[in-house]
Amino acid sequence: MHNHEAIFRFRTEHAGRIYRSLQPELDDEVNPRSAVACRLEGDDLLVMTVTAQDISSLRAALNMYLRLVNVADEVTDLAEKS
Repeated sequence: MHNHEAIFRFRTEHAGRIYRSLQPELDDEVNPRSAVACRLEGDDLLVMTVTAQDISSLRAALNMYLRLVNVADEVTDLAEKS
């Protein structure tokens, strides 16, 4: 049972690239106390839903996935500038 939930919407021209970069992590998820789902809405909106059994699990999952989204976005920006 997941009692806590956070939903993030990232509007960016890199939504598809970020989504694809998250897929390996989403496919290998092993933490039974939290779950993460991502989906694309259109070309520029990535929606990420994080659910967890407790607040500390929610915080840990959010820390990891928000960091991954940020890194993917920064790397995409750098690659486009090269």
